[in-house]
Order: sequence, then C-alpha cells, then structure tokens
Amino acid sequence: MKTLNKLLSKAIGIPAIIASLLLAAQPAFAQLTNISLQPPNQFNSLNRVTVPSFIRFAIQGILVIAGLAFFFMLVWGGVEWILAGGDKAGAENARKRITSALIGLAIVFSAWAIIALIKVIFGVDLLSLDIPSVVNP
Repeated sequence: MKTLNKLLSKAIGIPAIIASLLLAAQPAFAQLTNISLQPPNQFNSLNRVTVPSFIRFAIQGILVIAGLAFFFMLVWGGVEWILAGGDKAGAENARKRITSALIGLAIVFSAWAIIALIKVIFGVDLLSLDIPSVVNP
C-alpha cells in the first residue's frame, strides 16, 4: 500500500508540478525590435575626436607648457640675478638657471622642427591649431 501511494503521488505529483509551472508562468514582454545603442545627442561631438587629433592636441599642449616653463624659468633666473647683488654664488645660480632655460628652449624648438620635418616627409600635420571640442558647436 505504501509503495502504491508513493507511486501514485509521483505519478500525479510530478506532472501536476510541471503543469502548474507551465500554466502559471507569465508571458515575457520582451522587445521584438532591435535596440539602438547610439549615444545621446550630447556625445555626438566625441565622434570627431580621433587618435591623430588627440595626439595633435597632446603635442600642442606639451609645446605650450614647455614654452611657459621656459618663460617662467627665464624670469626667475633674471630676478635671482638681480637679487644676487654682488654675491658670486647667487649670480652663478642665476646664470645656471638662465642657461638651463635656454637649453630647454632649444630642445623645444628642436622638437618643433622634428614635428615639422615629419609633416614634410609623411604629410601628417601635427602642428595645426585645431583644438577638438567636446561641446556641440
């Protein structure tokens, strides 16, 4: 009798569970059309930023920062020279600072000349002043 009850409970119970799962399931309201993965309009101008334009922007920024550093180092050396008065060590430090600033300027101009040479040889214009904008024009 116990085996018959077990057999009946399995024979009726398992199909009842399967039927209840199949019949009680809610339909999935999935989207049938393709989803567009385009960014919102506020990011459209990012399509104009490319690797060459980013490299161009970085080179221009580095050249500007180097030029400003030269200017401030030269002014600092001049002020240091003036404040040295008759002190030989102070004047020597100021002279070294001014010399270092001029050597740095020569390096920056050499880098600029190499970039201009790359433009002539390869036709890649890294010195154009097109600064990419992230804001919509």
